[in-house]
Amino acid sequence: MRRPASTEAGTGPAVVVPQTSFLGDVVLTTPLLSALRERMRPRRLVVVVRPEAVPLVRGHPAVDEVLVDDKRGRERGLVGGLRVARRLRAEAFDLAVSPHRSLRTAVILAAARIPRRIGFEQSRGAFLFHERVRRDLARHDVERNLALMTPLGGVTGAPVLHVPVQPEAAERARALLPAGAGALVAMAPGSVWATKRWRPEGFAAVARRLAAEGARVVLVGAPADVPLCDEVVARAGGAATSLAGRTDLATLVAVIDRAVVLVGNDSAPMHVACARDVPVVAVFCATTPALGYGPYGARTRVVEVDLACRPCGRHGGRRCPRGTEDCMRLVEPDAVVRAVQVVRRAESAA
Repeated sequence: MRRPASTEAGTGPAVVVPQTSFLGDVVLTTPLLSALRERMRPRRLVVVVRPEAVPLVRGHPAVDEVLVDDKRGRERGLVGGLRVARRLRAEAFDLAVSPHRSLRTAVILAAARIPRRIGFEQSRGAFLFHERVRRDLARHDVERNLALMTPLGGVTGAPVLHVPVQPEAAERARALLPAGAGALVAMAPGSVWATKRWRPEGFAAVARRLAAEGARVVLVGAPADVPLCDEVVARAGGAATSLAGRTDLATLVAVIDRAVVLVGNDSAPMHVACARDVPVVAVFCATTPALGYGPYGARTRVVEVDLACRPCGRHGGRRCPRGTEDCMRLVEPDAVVRAVQVVRRAESAA
């Protein structure tokens, strides 16, 4: 999958950027892609992602081509990794810049015989990189990724997240959205990690309040989020419509792009909204923005409760280690509604 022919080609090195982590991590890598395009003027810039992440970078103006590493499917294990390495070797890359910190990624890049490899000191395969950059845990992950530009001359300008909207996905989104004149509010109540999910009754209460003010509220999520979103709709008494499981990732991006605000947990839709310049109200439960994965941008608000036990892990967890679920239970719907009002007022004043 190549970038549009209208994008000007460079004369610099052929560059590969592997990022085969979670969807949100791919979004947070997009400023690095733009910085590499601006600084290096590569003749080719290729990004490597898992199959499900392709829509997040396909059509990005900095990217020439997207390669897929199906590391949880047909390219899993040692044999699969070697297959990926052979593909990369055949591409004859001059430079690899790796925000992904796994040993597997470092081994693949080395086996591909890429002559200049840049990665983090904290990578499990750091010894396989030619140049290693400190990953500062006190900074946002966008800025940590951009630190990989240091051996290449650094970054000029402010970082900007960017996820493209595919034209065909925009049409699908338009057809799926409920008719009406009210402002569209998107809600993303799901997360891979149970302790990152604010309670369904909280989302339902916010949906009722916003619908009473004239908003059209739609819930978005993956097929695994369908039961959760159905529960929110039921508790909201018809004040929301669920699109969970009815959109592929590209269409989900297009739905979020049409919203005036996204209300969600610490999850990929939150980062997608930031990348589409959609105001965000993020509810943080088990995790905290201090970990470096908060909503990136000025038009964002975080709602959370201050507890000594937070964060209980980098990703939260499957269950509350204390058994109280206070980080989810104590977040009040009124606080979330007020945050929505704040970002909406700021949007109107801009």
